[in-house]
Amino acid sequence: MDEEANPVKEFLFAHIEGSQTIPRLIAERKFDEVIKEVTSNCYGKIVSMGKKDESIGVLAIGLLHYLLTNALITSQRKVEHDGVEIDIVVPDLKTLEKDPKKTLLICIPKSSDTTTINQKIAQMEKIQPEKENIWVVLSENIQVGKKSFVLSEENNTFSRIIFDIAQFANVGGSSKFKILRI
Repeated sequence: MDEEANPVKEFLFAHIEGSQTIPRLIAERKFDEVIKEVTSNCYGKIVSMGKKDESIGVLAIGLLHYLLTNALITSQRKVEHDGVEIDIVVPDLKTLEKDPKKTLLICIPKSSDTTTINQKIAQMEKIQPEKENIWVVLSENIQVGKKSFVLSEENNTFSRIIFDIAQFANVGGSSKFKILRI
């Protein structure tokens, strides 16, 4: 799927822009409710747009980037470090180089194939020595030996990811804005 003109991203952001409830939920810092609202209204349509795992991966990256921005959590999306492509890094690559303990890598493999997922995790482990600071977003509940979040219609653990990231950033001391009360 082409990241530039992606129908999943276009559909997601059209939904967000047209929503009456999302701006209110963002203002109230109810990021979990935003994720639930998007999932209940967009998931079925987005899954039907292409390969399920790829479509859900694009949805996860787009939604996560949007929410991190609105939560004022510093992050970089789609960056490369030592030849490894990182889906999302909190707060940034500079911090990863200086202090990996304060850096979170979020891996969104766009696959439900365990071998593919484990290969992507192994790549992340080459650049992030703090193994517990690698989190994975999946389209189904697969045991991967990492903290993981599932973006699906049922058992949607993805809805708590922003709060977990904010807690990580606040505890790690990398967040200048401790705006989320956790």
